[in-house]
Amino acid sequence: MKNFRFTALSQTLDRQVVPVAYPSNKISDYFGSMVFNQTMMREYLTKEAYKSVEMAIEKGTKIERKVADQVASAMKAWAMSKGATHYTHWFHPLTGSTAEKHDAFINPAGGGKALEEFQGNELIQQEPDASSFPSGGLRNTFEARGYTAWDPSSPAFIMESTLCIPTIFVSYTGESLDYKTPLLRSMDALDKASVKVCQLFDKQITKVYPTLGWEQEYFLVDSALFAARPDLVLAGKTVFGHASAKDQQLHDHYFGTIHSRARAFMRDLEIESHILGIPLKTRHNEVAPSQFECAPVYEEANVAVDHNQLLMHLLDTVSRKHHFKVLLHEKPYAVVNGSGKHNNWSLATNTGVNLLTPGKTPLENLRFIAILVNILKALHTHEELVRASVASAGNDLRLGANEAPPAIISAFIGEQLTRTLDEIEQMPALANINNGLSKGALGNIPKIPEILLDNTDRNRTSPFAFTGNKFEFRAVGSLANSAKPMFVLNTIVADQFNEFYEEVKKQIDQNIKREDAIFEVIKSYIKSSKAIRFEGNSYSEEWKEEAKKRGLSNNANTPDAIKAFVSEKVVSLFERNQVLNKRELEARYEIKLDKYVRKIQIESRLMGDLSINHIIPTAIKYQNTLIENARGLKDVLDSKTYVKLSRNQVHNIKEISEHISLIRQYVEEMTDERKTANKLEQCDAQAQSYCYKVKPYFEKIRYHVDKLEMLIDDSLWPLPKYRELLFMK
Repeated sequence: MKNFRFTALSQTLDRQVVPVAYPSNKISDYFGSMVFNQTMMREYLTKEAYKSVEMAIEKGTKIERKVADQVASAMKAWAMSKGATHYTHWFHPLTGSTAEKHDAFINPAGGGKALEEFQGNELIQQEPDASSFPSGGLRNTFEARGYTAWDPSSPAFIMESTLCIPTIFVSYTGESLDYKTPLLRSMDALDKASVKVCQLFDKQITKVYPTLGWEQEYFLVDSALFAARPDLVLAGKTVFGHASAKDQQLHDHYFGTIHSRARAFMRDLEIESHILGIPLKTRHNEVAPSQFECAPVYEEANVAVDHNQLLMHLLDTVSRKHHFKVLLHEKPYAVVNGSGKHNNWSLATNTGVNLLTPGKTPLENLRFIAILVNILKALHTHEELVRASVASAGNDLRLGANEAPPAIISAFIGEQLTRTLDEIEQMPALANINNGLSKGALGNIPKIPEILLDNTDRNRTSPFAFTGNKFEFRAVGSLANSAKPMFVLNTIVADQFNEFYEEVKKQIDQNIKREDAIFEVIKSYIKSSKAIRFEGNSYSEEWKEEAKKRGLSNNANTPDAIKAFVSEKVVSLFERNQVLNKRELEARYEIKLDKYVRKIQIESRLMGDLSINHIIPTAIKYQNTLIENARGLKDVLDSKTYVKLSRNQVHNIKEISEHISLIRQYVEEMTDERKTANKLEQCDAQAQSYCYKVKPYFEKIRYHVDKLEMLIDDSLWPLPKYRELLFMK
């Protein structure tokens, strides 16, 4: 039998560092060179057309047909000057990845000739059908129309000779079939709600938008080793693998010198990213061997989400050129840290203010406290929904595994802010302090004006940590489309801002001074949301007990977590903010359940296949070798010596037999449970069955396979081992 493991190892040892071709020594020379950004629009568009697009981006106004024709013509001219031959509407279907259908710029012109054309209607809207994407019942196969519509707020770009136009994707009835649509709706809701609140403090603020800076973690594995692991190829993770004698326990990989092969890949990745306008800035080694992270400068949330989806595509394509495979699964290796995608979220205004930055005046600090406390209140009210927004089969394995936040949602704001909120809670009415806000009332709250960026520590165990001028949502998985947690966060905060504004306005209508009204509502929110704040170690067992006492949920598995999406409370939330309707939410719930089932189903089949067709035959082959060796000893040794020397071999033979027997038994039982689950018609019942009946066999089977890995001759073992996968050659 050919040993693919050693073939892969020999190919890996032959790898050479790929030389990197630099477009220029200065990144600024080529940054965004393949993006139809504002600079290019000014160059290619008339003033009228540019102003129309600018207003569409800023105000959401409609672009007239004649302007759309001008924009399309300019886009085509620019794209063709860059070597583009095709165009596509680039969208985010509910698979979690991106989708595209390419069309050439040509149209027949008669006489066997063709002309390059691209018109406004082709820019603004297309009907790609795309009926095979998951829809959760929103579309029928006999009513399969799906439409893509141009999103002018995210610039078009060229990738591999194709002009890519970011779009939304909706059904014939206008219901969302993608991630971008609810993200844009949530940003609109957040803008309207935030402006109302901000104008209680500053009338010059007329626009508020969320910003996002994601941190993308990933693993690199040699492509030959990857190809020799069917589980990595088909599931993105290893279903078997004994711990390496050395992995991350010395913490010597974290922030260490980057391996030359990895560095060459990273440089190539950065060049491709910068050409597409993705502002990658940071790169470093992460905790686990062969684990890395990259991060950009923050951007407006919609553009940042598009850029992260683009980056994940580039990670895959660029890594192939360097004989690597990028692993984005949240837990590709069982015994080392998994990968997340920390979402650093904040709120910016048209006046250049970050609403999560403490100010220099009492009024600015009151606004900061108001924004902060409302976000905490929103998180407390909808903590189950926030947990649901990051739920997936892969992320379930990562959350709470002593490397990532637990499934219990809480917020960390630091000792100083905690003390400040506690003191505000105990303060008398604002009007009784120094005769009102205008005379520096907040000066009585210790250190408010001195809350600077570095005065709030990082709590790596917290799912939602305030880090100076932003919240870091650490529970997002590495493979996730960030639009989902972002539209959830935007919506709950928008809803809370609306509630805050109405409560303040109600008090003002009762002739209570504006500052006093704001202060009293803030105080009530500090009290009612106190349970969501936790400053300690979120990994601890004590926190689980404490969280339960506080009434916080602990939904460790996806089927339990995502029920929040279809609760009456959440349906009402999304509908009143016009982000998603009940049908759209129910569709997403069904899609998430189906995806969970299929992920667990694939892993289950993989375990059965590898166990029965690879592991057990290898174990039997080695066992037969031991048996033959024992028989040979019996032929050449006297009985007393034979009994003494063969004791260990006989023990190994028996131990291997026990592991083989239990693997067979558990695989059969797991298969029976899978067949039972497959017969269930309700998607929620099927997901529960896969979660609680099928999945528990994974650890049982793995335990015995991993034991065999340590017993069987290394030269026979068919799968690359962790010590080979984790350490770069």
